[in-house]
Amino acid sequence: MNTEPPENASLKKQPDQIISYLTLRVLIGATGVLLPFLVVLGKFISDGSWQLEFSISDYYDNGTGGDILVGILFVLGFFLMSYKGPQPIDNRVANVGCLAALGVALFPTTFCTGCWVHTLHFVFALLLFSVFIFFSIYLFRKTHPDKKMTTEKKYRNRVYLICGIIMILCILGIAISFYLLKDSISKKYHLVYWFESLALVSFGISWITKSESFYLKDKKKKSGT
Repeated sequence: MNTEPPENASLKKQPDQIISYLTLRVLIGATGVLLPFLVVLGKFISDGSWQLEFSISDYYDNGTGGDILVGILFVLGFFLMSYKGPQPIDNRVANVGCLAALGVALFPTTFCTGCWVHTLHFVFALLLFSVFIFFSIYLFRKTHPDKKMTTEKKYRNRVYLICGIIMILCILGIAISFYLLKDSISKKYHLVYWFESLALVSFGISWITKSESFYLKDKKKKSGT
């Protein structure tokens, strides 16, 4: 009876694992890019109105928009929990992101104003964006010490850094909208919604870039080079 050595079995499984986590990167990124637009579409389907809410979280009570918001957050949490990165730290940080995504979904900001549920929502939201920023600015920009950084990798690192900086600026913009600007200005221009949307799109772009599925993919070396 032929038995395959463990190391060969491991090598055989490796391509499936590579496809798995590269695909997850695309799916995780896609949830971030699509969320701001899908909740607006969901509200239109439910209420027949394109009127923007004060924030993405405020779509929680808007029929189809709220269902989409909670559904995508749970899907995002599942994707993050399933994600297996190159190193254990990637997995641990992704698990924290999973917990934060579920927390944002389970503790809605519309439940009450100033209560512990409202506070927990913002804590989990800040934790979730912190995870996104940590991936973009630190984890995605790491390079194996034994490998030479390719030109494409240098460009990808710039994308990760820019996306991370944009997310930081958006969080600062949200804080300014809440605590320094008048409510009338923030609500009139829907500043929190736009800052959140820009941050989510930046997060999505960084993950899709990391997948190397559509652009800035490392070029394969020609045989004999």
